[in-house]
Amino acid sequence: MKRFCLLLLFGIASTAVADEGMWTFDNFPKATVKQKYGVDIDDPWLGRLQRSITRLESGCTGSFASPDGLMLTNHHCAMGCVSELSTASDNLVENGFNAGGRAGERKCPGNLVSVLVGIEDITAQVNTATAGLPDARANEVRKQTLSRLESACTASKNKGGAAACESVTLYQGGQYFLYKYKRYDDVRLVFAPEQAIAAFGGDPDNFNFPRWSLDFSLMRVYENGKPARTPDYLRWRPEGPRPGDPVFVPGHPGSTSRLLTLEQLKFNRSVTFPQYIARNSELRGRMIEWGKTGDEPQRIVQENLLGLENSLKVYRGLQSALLDDRLMDFKTARERELRERVSNDAKRAQQTGSAWDDVGKSQARYREIYDRYLYLESGTGFNTDLFFYARLLVRGAAERAKPNEQRLREYADSNLPKMSAGLLAATPIYPEFETLTFAFSLDKMREILGPDDDIVRRVLGKDSPEALAAKLVRETKLADPAVRKALWEGGAAAVAASQDPMIALARSIDPDSRALRKVYEDEVQARVVASQEKIAKARFAAFGTNVYPDATFTLRLSYGDVRSWTEKGKPIEVFTKLSRLYERTTGQAPFSLPQRWLDARSKLDPNMPFNYTTTNDIVGGNSGSPAVDAQGRLVGLLFDGNIHSIAGSYWYDETLNRAVAVHPAIILTALRDVYGASALANEIDGKGT
Repeated sequence: MKRFCLLLLFGIASTAVADEGMWTFDNFPKATVKQKYGVDIDDPWLGRLQRSITRLESGCTGSFASPDGLMLTNHHCAMGCVSELSTASDNLVENGFNAGGRAGERKCPGNLVSVLVGIEDITAQVNTATAGLPDARANEVRKQTLSRLESACTASKNKGGAAACESVTLYQGGQYFLYKYKRYDDVRLVFAPEQAIAAFGGDPDNFNFPRWSLDFSLMRVYENGKPARTPDYLRWRPEGPRPGDPVFVPGHPGSTSRLLTLEQLKFNRSVTFPQYIARNSELRGRMIEWGKTGDEPQRIVQENLLGLENSLKVYRGLQSALLDDRLMDFKTARERELRERVSNDAKRAQQTGSAWDDVGKSQARYREIYDRYLYLESGTGFNTDLFFYARLLVRGAAERAKPNEQRLREYADSNLPKMSAGLLAATPIYPEFETLTFAFSLDKMREILGPDDDIVRRVLGKDSPEALAAKLVRETKLADPAVRKALWEGGAAAVAASQDPMIALARSIDPDSRALRKVYEDEVQARVVASQEKIAKARFAAFGTNVYPDATFTLRLSYGDVRSWTEKGKPIEVFTKLSRLYERTTGQAPFSLPQRWLDARSKLDPNMPFNYTTTNDIVGGNSGSPAVDAQGRLVGLLFDGNIHSIAGSYWYDETLNRAVAVHPAIILTALRDVYGASALANEIDGKGT
C-alpha cells in the first residue's frame, strides 16, 4: 500500500501503473491503454461508443442494445418504473414483467433518457465574466453566465430537434463545458425479472462478492410514438470475456471527492456522514416495521427501503474510509506536496494565496449553519414527495417570472424540462407511507433544531409531528397530477391563490429558506468555489490534464481487465457459476428463487458464468454501464462494486477495488430458457432475424 501511495502522490504516474480514472471521452489516455494492454483506441471507436450510451436521469447509465431503441440497464435502475407500474393486484416487482411485444411495452411515468452528442469548452467565457470580482459577486455572475450559455445553446439546438444543453464544471472550476444532449421523454418498460433473482442475496450480498444477481432490465425509447432509431447500438459478445481480457466501462459516475481538501474531508467525517447514518438508520427501522403490517405496505415500502439500505451501506463505507489512517495520511501527503510546490513558485504562490486556509474557514462557517440549512433548505425536515411538489410549485412560480439569468440555477430554462417531467408525472402517492416519512422528518427537525427554534414552532404550532403530517397529507390535493399541472401552468397567480395546506407550508417557510441559502452561497459556497479554482490552476500548472477530473454524473470511460483479488489472504474467484446459485437457495428471502427458476434448473448449464469482477474504476451512477471489449462489443453489465470500491469516492486501489458485472450469457439464457422471451434475445444478438 505504501508503494501505491507514493506512485499516486499526484496521480501523474498512476495511469501507467493502475487502472485508475474516470476519464472524459475527449481526454482518454489512449497511449497508456496501448502501453498496458496493447489495445489501440481511436476517435471513431470512442465516437461510436459515446453514441451508444444513455444517461437515465434517475441516476444510472444504460446502453442501446438494438437499432430500434432497445436499452439495457440494471433492474435496480428500472426499479422506480417497475414499482410505479405495479399495483396491489399486479406486483411487477415481485412477479417481473415481460411486454411480450411492442404493443405491451408500458410507459414509465416521468422518465427521461439522454445521449451525449457534443461538448463545447466555455472556460474562457466563464473566467472572463468573473475576473476580478469579489467571491460572492463572482459566484452570482458565474451562475448567471452558465445559465445564459445553457439557454442560448439549448435554443440553438432545439431549432434542429429535441436537445438540451447543460453546463459541466470539471477539475473543481479548472474547466467549464457545455454538454449537448439528445433527449427521449417516452421511455417504456420492456422486460424486468423478478426482484428475487435480480437482487438475489439482498442487502447481505450487496457490495460483496461472489454474487449471483440477474440485475438487468430492458426498456425502449420512443420518438413520435414509434421506437427510436438507434443505429449506434452495442453488439453483444455472448461468450463474454476471459480472465485478463481488457474491458472498458463507459457510463455516468455520479460523484467522487478525490480532489477535496483535507478540511472538506474532515467536515464529511465529523458532520455530514455521522448525521446521515444516525438519522437514516432510525428511518430504516421505522420503514421495516411499517412494511411488516401487511402485504400492501410491504410492496409499497420495498423500493424505498432497498434504496435506503444501499445508501446506508455506502455512507458507512465512506465513513470507514475517512477513519482509515492510510487514506488520511495519503491525502495529507498529497496536499502538503502540492502546497510546497506552490510556495516554491513566487508567482503561483501569489495567485493561489490562502486558498487552502480559506476552504477551512468556509467549512467552519458551514458548521455554524449546517443543521438549519440541512433541515430547511435541503428539505430534510419535510421528507414527503408532496412537500417537494409544493416547493417546486412555489419556487417555480416565483423563479419563472424572473429573467433566466437571475433565477436559482435549478430553475434555469435548461433544467425546466426535467423538472416539469418529474413534477407532472402520474407517479403513485401512498398517503400512509408519506405520513410515515413526513412525521419522522418533522420529529427529527424538532430534535436537532430544538422545540424553541422559530421555524419549528411556526411549522408545528400546537401539533405533534405525527398529527401535523397526517393532517397535511390527508388534506393536500397535490397527489393529483392534474392539480399540479394546473398550478404549474397557472404560475404565480395560481400558486398565490392556492389554499392547499402543503402549498401554504411551502410558502410560509420559503423566505427563511431563501435567506439561509443566500448565507450559504455567499459565505460558504462562494469562498469554496473561488479557492478551489485557485487550487485547480495550481494543479493544472503542475500536471495539466494528465490527471482526470472528479466524477460529475457526466459521460466517462474507465479501463481495466477481468481480474479478481485476494481478501484476507484468500483468493476470490473471478467468475461465479450458475450451479452455486441453486446451492445458496434457502427458500427464504433474500435467498429464495422465483418458481420459474426452480422449474428451469434441469435444462440450464450449471457451469454457465453468472457474475464476474473487473479492475475498472467505478462509483454509483455507473450502475447500468456496459462492459465492452477492445472491439467495442458488450461483454457484461456493471451493477455493483465490492466493499472496497465504496472508498473509490476518495481513492482507487488496484489491488482491492473491483467492479461487478452480469455476464451476457446468463442474460440471453434467462430470456430464452427461463422467461420464454426469445424474440427479445434475438433482437439483441441478431439470431432468428
